[in-house]
Amino acid sequence: MKRKHINTNTIKVKLAVLALSTLAVGSCKKDLNLVSQDTITDATFWKTGNDFKLAANNLYNGLNGFGEEDTESDIAFNTPNTVSNGNLQPTENSSEWTNDYGYIRSANNILEKGAGNSDADIKRYVAEARFFRAWYYWRLLRIYGGVPLITKVLQTGDPELFAPRATRIATADQILSDLNTAATDLPVQADLSAPDIGRITKGTAQALASRVALFEGTWEKYRGDASAAKYLDAAVTAAQQVISSGVYSLYKGSGAQSYRYLFIEAGDDSKESILDRRYARNIFGQDAPYMYDQDGYNPTRKMVDMYLDKNGLPITATGSVFHGYNTFTSEYQDRDPRMTQTMIIPGTLTNRVFYPVTKVANWPDKPQRNFNTGYILYKYMSEDPLANNSGRNGSASLFDFDRHLIRYAEVLLNYAEAVYEKNGSIGDNDLNMSINLLRDRVSMPHLTNAFVALNGLDMRTEIRRERTVELCLEGFRYDDLRRWKTAETELPQDVKGIKITGTDWATRAPYSDPSYLTKVDANGFLIAERSRKFDPAKDYLQPLPTKEVAFYAANGKELKQNPGW
Repeated sequence: MKRKHINTNTIKVKLAVLALSTLAVGSCKKDLNLVSQDTITDATFWKTGNDFKLAANNLYNGLNGFGEEDTESDIAFNTPNTVSNGNLQPTENSSEWTNDYGYIRSANNILEKGAGNSDADIKRYVAEARFFRAWYYWRLLRIYGGVPLITKVLQTGDPELFAPRATRIATADQILSDLNTAATDLPVQADLSAPDIGRITKGTAQALASRVALFEGTWEKYRGDASAAKYLDAAVTAAQQVISSGVYSLYKGSGAQSYRYLFIEAGDDSKESILDRRYARNIFGQDAPYMYDQDGYNPTRKMVDMYLDKNGLPITATGSVFHGYNTFTSEYQDRDPRMTQTMIIPGTLTNRVFYPVTKVANWPDKPQRNFNTGYILYKYMSEDPLANNSGRNGSASLFDFDRHLIRYAEVLLNYAEAVYEKNGSIGDNDLNMSINLLRDRVSMPHLTNAFVALNGLDMRTEIRRERTVELCLEGFRYDDLRRWKTAETELPQDVKGIKITGTDWATRAPYSDPSYLTKVDANGFLIAERSRKFDPAKDYLQPLPTKEVAFYAANGKELKQNPGW
């Protein structure tokens, strides 16, 4: 039985009472009895490891739930997205900014209350708080760059209320420092017998460090900054620490279909999971999986064409066994198995999410779907009809499986890329301990230097391809394009889907409608969105909320807006 969910509901109430009590205490005279008899105060809380655990629970609330982040890139589409199509506009407020700084304040409070405490339990939850401070600063860094660094609980009149933006390097360094410090007091592995399995561990901190360091290292490298090397070194080191710990491994419990089952119920609590957003039926759930299917989180032509053929060759390479686009199923044949474990072959029978539950044939528009690219998402589709119906049958609590936020596969990919970017090359031994483990899971040929040379391939391109394929529709592509500085090339391109002209799709509704003659390119591929743009002078970062900028200005201070905004 899956044991899950860190209970954060009661702690919300307790922390709210604590905050109010703390404010009240500040106005009392010294000779009064400040220990409340019927409420939680600073004088009665912060005594035991369990108190710190309850406070730390609140920090898990901000972990990302299921979403459609890759629609901000070029590999997924449902409706036009202002981030990916270049039409983003500044807004007064940002929930990302507000929420992240709220959690940072909560983390700072725990850090201050536990400072200098030698109790092992308290130190563990203080380390969790330090991890989460890094997590939420990472979320700010990735879209805004350098931000104000607040490392204490601010009070009225504190000059840090108007702290200027730190440099992006200072922000990255603060994140990595927190992660390295946190790892010292975090357990190596979660207690699998505990009811709250899923808490932050040493491996979680090290894995996030590998992500942040790789992000910053490649960001700096492709902008000519000399600091790139130190971050790439840090990425290699952090990934090596996770790998050598022996705690984690790839999920293989569902045989040849393990990649697909990893993302639904079977993959929960596996050794591949390093950090999950946890869900439990009738305890905590949401309606995302059905949303992916009906509302659309559809792979694009760009994504589909990245999958290699069964022999490890790009479909455009000489000698590829690619079968072309002529039939409904031909492009799925003899491809990397992750392709058909990520998207459904047209006509395939699956459990449907409408009641009564029956097996139905899947087509881009049937059952009811967004058919704008012609591809059908399979990843995240449960075989449990109750889970798939969450939110559509009057309850969002039936959804049961977790979202993997950090998994071991990503660490392996981080390691391979960091080694290559650091050295300009990567040996076969390093490939065998990283990328080729991922290929082994789906019985794909190994990536080797000899294979790359023999077939005229580029190792960097193949490492990036492997990353995009393995992490498809998990929310990495937008960040990857920006750190590689390729967004200005990739994002302005038309979003395309299935090939209609000259194929079986031209005979099947809705694509048989004559109106689709105006919706295809010169080669007959469906165009889902045209006229996209990307301004490299400003679009690599997003605008800070204008209300925050104005608040600084109204107080004679400056919060610099990102360039071009």
